[in-house]
Amino acid sequence: MKETDFGYERIAETEKRSRVGEVFDRVAPRYDLMNDLMSLGLHRLWKAFAVSVARLRPGEQVLDVASGSGDLAQAFARRVGPSGEVWATDINRSMLERGRNRLLDAGCVVPAVQCDAERLPFPAASFDCVAVGFGLRNMTHKDAALADMARVLKPGGRLLVLEFSRVWKPLEKPYDLYSFKLLPWLGGKIAGDAAAYRYLAESIRLHPDQQALAAMMEGAGFAEVEYFNLSAGVAAVHRGVKLG
Repeated sequence: MKETDFGYERIAETEKRSRVGEVFDRVAPRYDLMNDLMSLGLHRLWKAFAVSVARLRPGEQVLDVASGSGDLAQAFARRVGPSGEVWATDINRSMLERGRNRLLDAGCVVPAVQCDAERLPFPAASFDCVAVGFGLRNMTHKDAALADMARVLKPGGRLLVLEFSRVWKPLEKPYDLYSFKLLPWLGGKIAGDAAAYRYLAESIRLHPDQQALAAMMEGAGFAEVEYFNLSAGVAAVHRGVKLG
């Protein structure tokens, strides 16, 4: 039986989807509050930067994978305007419903689809841009997910990956202290779930670093791959263009 990581725990690949799903079912009600607290609000700046480098134009078709509470989908919808279209997808129903409701409250109507990023239910060459924000590290087969994102992109379309990454080395020790001590404590006090935020910290450490993720994108068929470090590498934005 094939195994994969769930934080620092090794589990059967068949279990990961349900285990990750349980984490997000539990954190969904306080997800946005915890994002603000654990990043000191920086996640909003990171997302704004990601939107800026997506280079969206009015009328384009955009797929927001692992859309979560919908921050990126809402920003994308503003960029592509009424002549464009944004689709929001997430594998977790609780998060997808939360994102859909927040988007509707903001007067932003986008199609929302619950699906697995490794098997996207869209025809080939459907989108001008595919984005995934803080979701890739939770996927069991990241290479398969990247390949399917390439499949649904039009030739010349852009992939954007916003994800936690490898922090600048001089900051590793204080970042570890924050990640493995303060973050689970915050999760326990605010969200009532220290274990979920311990998993978050562990999943970040096991995610491919900036160079490794760039190589994975190239292996999935993307060219002109580049990345931008944010907050000393706490997060990074990777961008690539689908080959024709």
